[in-house]
Amino acid sequence: TWVLPLVSWLPTVCGPSRSVTLTGCSYSTGAKQRTYWKYLKRKIIRPPSPPFQHVCQVGDPVLRSSASMVDPAKITDPEIQQLIKTLVKVMRKVECVGLSAPQVGVPLQVLVMEFSEQKYNENSPRLREAREMVPFPLKVFVNPKMMVLSSQTVSFPEGCKSIAGFSACVPRYHAVEVTGLNECGETVSWQASGWPARIIQHEMDHLNGVLYIDKMDSKTFVNMHWAELN
Repeated sequence: TWVLPLVSWLPTVCGPSRSVTLTGCSYSTGAKQRTYWKYLKRKIIRPPSPPFQHVCQVGDPVLRSSASMVDPAKITDPEIQQLIKTLVKVMRKVECVGLSAPQVGVPLQVLVMEFSEQKYNENSPRLREAREMVPFPLKVFVNPKMMVLSSQTVSFPEGCKSIAGFSACVPRYHAVEVTGLNECGETVSWQASGWPARIIQHEMDHLNGVLYIDKMDSKTFVNMHWAELN
């Protein structure tokens, strides 16, 4: 029986577009680089399962599926409560203003949003005025439904933690109303305009398997770090 020598496999199980030598034979692979010890660890220790502590990236099928409704009677159950806590934790960890359940690997109709005073103050007065930014506390919506209050559309740059490092101008309705259930299973609604309305629409899209790149002005799509590479 031919056995792959461990020594020749130790440096790298696979590397990004690099040649890997295996007992005299070489091949190229475009997969993610992973050391043997990380590979072994993932074989011994069960890999993480949803809800993840990170944001799923474009290409993950969960981001393109329509999220299922949550049984209202189960909102206070440990599983849904843990999902909500994870969404809030990850949203704050990656410093974004909204996050949906599909973005942490769970195809359920749950989203959280928060635009703190601190994040509000990180923007210039001119930008805050132009984009109609208004800070708001943490909001949780389960099984949300959205109604357009103003057919006027406004286009501004928009990013997404599931398409990390990029942004593009996206047209959004100026004012909307979202209605759903909160973390306690109580009916809540919120009428918003300007920047908060944009956040609502962005997160609602996630629940329908839609990403901002589906609605963007493609000519404005940029890598936000392009200047650092030139």
